[in-house]
Order: sequence, then C-alpha cells, then structure tokens
Amino acid sequence: MSSRFSGRTAVVTGASRGIGLAIAQRLVAEGARVCVTARKPEALEEAVRSLGGPEHAIGVPGRADDPEHQDAAIAATLEAFGSVDMFVNNTGINPVYGRMVDLDLDAARKIVEVNALSAISWVQKAYKAWMGEHGGAVVNVSSIAGLKPSPGIGFYGATKAMLIHITEELAVELAPGIRVNGVAPAVVKTRFAAALYEGREEKVAAGYPLGRLGAPEDIAGAVAFLLSDDASWITGRTLVLDGGLTLTGGA
Repeated sequence: MSSRFSGRTAVVTGASRGIGLAIAQRLVAEGARVCVTARKPEALEEAVRSLGGPEHAIGVPGRADDPEHQDAAIAATLEAFGSVDMFVNNTGINPVYGRMVDLDLDAARKIVEVNALSAISWVQKAYKAWMGEHGGAVVNVSSIAGLKPSPGIGFYGATKAMLIHITEELAVELAPGIRVNGVAPAVVKTRFAAALYEGREEKVAAGYPLGRLGAPEDIAGAVAFLLSDDASWITGRTLVLDGGLTLTGGA
C-alpha cells in the first residue's frame, strides 16, 4: 500500500471498533500515525495493539463530547507525534428509535451534543492547537439518514443533516489552508448498525443496486481519499457511500 500519509498524524474519534477502527487501520497502512479515541479503555488498548502499538498509534479514552477529553487527546497527539494534520469526526450515537412525536427530548439533546456540537468543538481545538497555523484536512462521518427521511431514526438523521451543513460552513470558513469534507454511509455492517439488518441481512441488501451492505473498509477507503492530496481540490462536500441505495429511493 502507498505511503501517502508518511509524516502525518491523524486523530480519529470513536475508533475502538467498526468504521473508526477501519479508518485508523487504513491511515496507518498508508504511513500515518494516529490517535484513536473511545469511551472504553480496554477496547481502546486492543485497538492500539492492532494498529502496531505506540510507534504508530496512541489511545486516549473519554467521551467525545467532553471538552477536557478533547483537550487531552489533542495534547497527547502533539506530545507523541508532533502534529495534528488530519482529523476524523467519527463518533455518533443513536440511543432512541421511533417517531419524533414520541421523542425523549433529553435524549435528543445528548444526540445533538455528540453527533453535531462535539464535531465543532473538536475542530476548534485542532485548529487552535495546530491546523490554524499549519493547515490540514478534516472528514466528518455523517449518514444518508441526514439526506432524506429515515423512519425510526429520524432525529439521528436530523443531527447528521446538521453535521453535513457544519461541514459546508467549516469548509468555507477554514479555506484555503484546511479542507473539510464528509461521508454519508448507508447501512454498514457494524455493531452500531446491527439493529438495521441483523437477522434479515439478505432482505435488506436486496434493496441495494450493488447487492450488499457496506463494510467498514468501504468507508475507510473513501475517508483516506478525502484526507489525501488526491482530494486537494475538494472541500465542503459530503460523499454518499450507499451502494446505490438512494438512487432507487431507498432509505
């Protein structure tokens, strides 16, 4: 695999497993050093081992929406590797399922905090600590639920729509030195999305023109492209990664 990220460092949030870990693995495979974050220290330690240990990766446990955790992760990255060239906002939660008219508003506030506001806070900290002076690239992980109504996960989708707009605003504000893009996956085979396909994967996959659900590696490859110099003339765009699902009107 190429070494197009040699000498660069990335922070990837929510990266102890699933899409986040796959992104970190892809970046390390292409020469980057990474700081991965997640809530559970044990899972994070295992992720760091899988990434090649402290020469290639460090882990900083904490809640993605905790400003003190954000400060600690950025500081640890700079201490270990000397830069924060790339940032991936991957953390997302969806603790509720059902109609918006039945939505628990306290839960809704927490979803906004984690899925949208923490993305702004992370970028603020990366900007002030390194990117503002040196430049860089950011990728926000959104969802196709942010592009069209998605019954049952509608409020999750609303926060992901907010993240898409945040991506566009940051891209304009931080250009030309910092590029900000996003990805919007459909259903990817992870523990997070299991309720959307478990026990009926074949039926769900039949609605996708490409005939299968996504894999974490599918998202990782797209994120790596957007972070790389190959995407140096792309900013403010959210790349739809859905196996063709939205072309058919699927949600």
